[in-house]
Amino acid sequence: MAREALFNLLRTRVDLDEANVVDLFSGTGFISFEFCSRGAKHVTAVEKHRGCVKFITQTAATLGISNLSVIQGDVFRFLKMGSSHADLVFADPPYDLPNLSDLADTILEENVLNPEGLLIIEHGKSTHFHTHPCFQEERRYGSVHFSFFIAPARPIAPRQEL
Repeated sequence: MAREALFNLLRTRVDLDEANVVDLFSGTGFISFEFCSRGAKHVTAVEKHRGCVKFITQTAATLGISNLSVIQGDVFRFLKMGSSHADLVFADPPYDLPNLSDLADTILEENVLNPEGLLIIEHGKSTHFHTHPCFQEERRYGSVHFSFFIAPARPIAPRQEL
């Protein structure tokens, strides 16, 4: 129900036919497949679990999906590579991910998103992003929460370690 509502909302906000999408913590690839089936120009799924990567790859081949790339690896290493310039980033991290509240900063600082691109983070009710400067809104569907962020027009400078 939550993901159906999410895609209904996205239909009014994003031209998926021209969108390059990155799906972080992609799991079994459900979100990636959904973006592909709704016409995304290209989708990159990033997942570290070998079994999930194999499932996504095999399913994409079976369905004849050609606009999906699957990367097996750590999401944070992928972000540091800075090789992706996405119009939309979807992240569904484990709800107990350490420093989950810093995830938006991490993604935005690595400039994976094009200027004014859309970042969506799925999270539980105990995580709040309302004070983040790029935060736009939060949508709740039962126990699933989606926080929306807009990348700034200019890149964000990385935080300085003290």
